[in-house]
Amino acid sequence: MLNVGSLKEGFVLDHIQAGKSMDIYNYLGLDKLDCQVAIIKNAKSNKMGRKDIIKIECSLDVINLDILGYIDHNITVNIIHDRSIVEKKQLMLPKTIKNVLKCKNPRCITSIEQELDQIFILTDKTKEIYRCRYCEEKYSNL
Repeated sequence: MLNVGSLKEGFVLDHIQAGKSMDIYNYLGLDKLDCQVAIIKNAKSNKMGRKDIIKIECSLDVINLDILGYIDHNITVNIIHDRSIVEKKQLMLPKTIKNVLKCKNPRCITSIEQELDQIFILTDKTKEIYRCRYCEEKYSNL
């Protein structure tokens, strides 16, 4: 049995779809943080069969929950204080995503105006479709 120590202060990203933890690690820029990060891949789960878990020992404000909600809104964020879970946050698909996705339309104003923010708006919640705010180009999944 694998044993990863408990956190004193930080948060645990639980119920990550198996195999997605490294995508989340990269999107959140966890390699740039000066804190402890533990990634558990393919852990057994009664609910999901297999899942990934990420434990991060630092404050929650260092991550963008919108990015996390976009990647997988089924992830549970467990906030740890004094080695106990004090809060569980459920993620949702964000209504807008800023400077995470890039518009692939070569005619879009964001291709010409480099300093312009890349903003995508959720246009279809059931199909999880985002469109560019400026040219309405549909963004395909990760």
